[in-house]
Amino acid sequence: MSGHSKWSTIKRKKGAADAKRSKIFSKLAKEITIAAKEGGSGDPEMNPRLRTAIVNAKGVNMPKDVIQRAINKATSGTENYMEVTFEGTGPGGVAVFVECLTDNNQRTVSSVRSIFRKRGGELGKNGSLSYLFDRKGIFNIITENLKMDIEELELELIDAGMEDMEEEDGRLIVTTAMEDFGSMQKKLEELGIEVENAELQRIPNVRKELDVETSQKALKLIEALEDDDDVQNVYHDLEMTEDLEKALQEE
Repeated sequence: MSGHSKWSTIKRKKGAADAKRSKIFSKLAKEITIAAKEGGSGDPEMNPRLRTAIVNAKGVNMPKDVIQRAINKATSGTENYMEVTFEGTGPGGVAVFVECLTDNNQRTVSSVRSIFRKRGGELGKNGSLSYLFDRKGIFNIITENLKMDIEELELELIDAGMEDMEEEDGRLIVTTAMEDFGSMQKKLEELGIEVENAELQRIPNVRKELDVETSQKALKLIEALEDDDDVQNVYHDLEMTEDLEKALQEE
C-alpha cells in the first residue's frame, strides 16, 4: 500500500471516531462556494470543479439543502473567499504544505504562523518546499458499487491516463497525473462509476521516516492545522511506518 493510501485509511478511521462531520461539511461548503464562483456557473453540468466538489460532498452524506446553500452564496455574492497556501517544516524536518480558503487573509496568516510556532514548526516562504510534492489526481471508488470486473476497469482507465490503482479497505484508489484529472473524471462518468471522493492532492516525491515520538509531534502540528477553520488541506512527507501505524491505532 502506498504512503498516501495508508494516511487516507488512518484519516477515515480517525474522522469517524472523532465525529468531525460538522467541520468536514464546513470545509466542503467553502469548496463548493468557491468552485461555483470561480467556475462562473452554479450548474454542475457546466462547471467541472463544482461537479467534483458536489461529488465529494455527497460522499460524506452532506444534505442537498446544505449543498444548495453553498452554491447560492457564490451566485448571490455574499461570500468572498480567496485561496492561499503556506509552506513550512515541522518537528524532525517534516515538510508541510497547507491549502486554505479564507475571507480574511490577515487572520489566516496569523493563525497558521501561530500553529507552526506553538507546535515546534517553522513557517517558510512560498515556493520553498513545493518542489517536494507532485500534484496528482486521486479518485476513491467503493468496490461494492462496481458493475464491472476490476481487471476490465483497469484497462478502461489506463486509456484515460491512470498511473496507478490500489485496492484496500473496500476501495479502489486511482491515481492520475494532474493534467489527466479531467479526462479520468469524464471516463468514470461515462462508465457510470460512482466516485466517493475525487481531488487533486500534493503527493511527496520522497517520504521522511522518523521515530514514533518525533512523528507524533509532527502529527500534532498537522492535526492542529487541519482543525483551523480556514484550512482546507494539509499535505506532508512523513512516512507511515509500521510502528507509527500501530501507535496511532492504539490511541
